[in-house]
Amino acid sequence: MEPTDVSESILMQHVIYREFGEREVLQVAQAPVPEPREGEVVIRVHGAGLNPIDWKTRKGLGFAARQIENRLPWTPGYDVAGEVVAVAEGVTTLAPGDRVMGMVGFPAGGGAYAEYTLARADELAIVPDELDLVTAGAVPLAALTAWQALFEVARLESGQKILIHAGAGGVGHFAVQFALERGAHVVATASPANRDFLAELGVHEVIDYHTTDVAEECYGLDVVLDLVGGEAGKRSLHTLSETGVLVTIPTVTADDIVSAAEAMGLRAHGMTVRPDVFHLDEIAELIEDGDVRVHIDQAFPLNQVQAAHALLEGGHVRGKLVLDCR
Repeated sequence: MEPTDVSESILMQHVIYREFGEREVLQVAQAPVPEPREGEVVIRVHGAGLNPIDWKTRKGLGFAARQIENRLPWTPGYDVAGEVVAVAEGVTTLAPGDRVMGMVGFPAGGGAYAEYTLARADELAIVPDELDLVTAGAVPLAALTAWQALFEVARLESGQKILIHAGAGGVGHFAVQFALERGAHVVATASPANRDFLAELGVHEVIDYHTTDVAEECYGLDVVLDLVGGEAGKRSLHTLSETGVLVTIPTVTADDIVSAAEAMGLRAHGMTVRPDVFHLDEIAELIEDGDVRVHIDQAFPLNQVQAAHALLEGGHVRGKLVLDCR
């Protein structure tokens, strides 16, 4: 890359934290725009998606925190969409001006909460013209989690019956749409405020988790996608058929749920999402065709990152939260 492409003298804003802690540790700082190394591109970030792993890692919880604890200060964020502004020598698949999105820097790199960030060219998918770049920033991690849980781990097929916990959330609202597109019968848990939202997406049955025990309402299910964990995940084992499978996403309670399933002679699996540009391309195609839509609950500027984390940590977001880094 020629230094003039994104001049080394340009400063950008990015979010950092110097120690683990409450959301007050999140600070906006300045740094030089990064230079791409072999295989990398520089992205002018438009949207950076927020995910539960972001606040858990900020608090020092989970496997990602263990990988960065000796690398602080650190810039969080694994979800990014924006415009390529510079490419390293040897990168032939992307060029300046390309509109891209990806799950980047996972788990130790991060870096998406910024005006500019680095990404490996092979981590990025082209954003459909129909999708604006701020909204696209909310897609990769949540959509890939839903996709891999449903189709790689659970092997969901047309005609099967699936229960999706927290169907109106970030991962959930993608999962219900993917399952419907695959031809499954979809039951989702949600609060009453999200019933109409899920009905609009096409969900067949919505269960109010405040008033209804899923173990009394559902039985003989082929798949449960547990996005809540803990007792909700354990109770859901009672809804499975003998050949059914439960996939649980929250890592903190995954071992307990898998053990409980084994004791009942049932199948349950935990999983951790991974970047996969081929899956992301398939997801982008569904969005482009209008079969899947991305719902943004709220967008925040970089300097309101603490407020964004407050809402994220509350856990009752419809769809996704995103940082607008333009």
